This record gives sequence, structure tokens and C-alpha cells, in this order.
Amino acid sequence: MWRDDYTASEDEKSPFYGKQYSEFFFDKKIYNYLLHPQWEDIGSETIFIKVLFVDYDLHYAIIECIGEWNDTLNNDIETLLLQLLQPMMAEGIHSFIFLMEAVFNFHGSDDLYYEELAENLDEKQGFLCFVNLLEPVQSEMEAHDIHKHVYMGAKLNHIAWRPQKPYHLYLYIKNIINQMDGIVDFLEF
Repeated sequence: MWRDDYTASEDEKSPFYGKQYSEFFFDKKIYNYLLHPQWEDIGSETIFIKVLFVDYDLHYAIIECIGEWNDTLNNDIETLLLQLLQPMMAEGIHSFIFLMEAVFNFHGSDDLYYEELAENLDEKQGFLCFVNLLEPVQSEMEAHDIHKHVYMGAKLNHIAWRPQKPYHLYLYIKNIINQMDGIVDFLEF
């Protein structure tokens, strides 16, 4: 549905600009499970992403993730930062919404990359949030103090994002984040 509004391979500012996708050749997999060819390989063995939408005027991106987020072995946050977030930040994006319902495991390390990223985004009044985390993934992230640097939690879980337009989803999530920060604003789907 959102492909009518945005396609990363057609966005000249995207790290995936010009990429050709096969609809029939499945060349990516996590463990023994094949992934649809439109999932992006960012250099991790266990996590793949799709940039679903970017708005350069409002400075936000919506990114879907699938797999296992593994900071222990693969330092996935560093890989994600270098391969995706920093290039997008260089183009003016400073708010990142990660759709996480297809991330089934998290293996943490320290929270230094998350802290540094949050500080950089705060300077530009941006944010990083994880939407629709599975309970075991959220618990493991909280055990590694990721929640101190990334917006997550009950208010950001169970959001029906698929039927929404990207702009409405962004406003809705921004409203939740404002409430978490103590700023009162009201917006409902």
C-alpha cells in the first residue's frame, strides 16, 4: 500500500537508490528461512530492513525490521547506524520509527551506541522509537537499558500501522512520544 507513496530504490537520497529487485529470486535468508527479495541486507546475518517511507520535509523515516536483533555477536546497532541511519541523517532525517513486530529475538551488549544516537537525534529534536515490540524482545532490551535511549513500551505496542497513511502514523507516534515526555496533545486514529 505504501509503495504508491514511496519506494527507496526510486529515492535519489536513499542508500538503496537504483537497486533492482527480483520478485522471483529469493537470495536472502535468516537461518533456514527465505525472505522476500525486497528486504534489504544491511550487512547483518540476522536482521533485515525495509525503508517503507521517508519524509524529508518533516525529517522522519519509517523502517520495518525482520529477524533477530543481535548486538552481542553482530553489533547490529552499529551496522544499522553505519549502513542506514548515518546516511539518512546526512540527508536531514532525524526521527526514526522502527516497526518491530517481526523481530523475534534480541541479544544485547552495552547501550553506548543507542545513547550516542539518542543524543545526536535529541540535538535536532528527533527521536528513535520501536513500535510493536514482542514482549520477550522488549524485556530483553529493557534489561540492557535500551529503553533509556529509545522510545518503546506499552503505548507504542499494538499499533495498527498498516491501514494508516505514513503521515498519520507519524503524527500518532509523535503524539505518544510527546505524552511520554509530558507534553499534552491529543490525536487518535
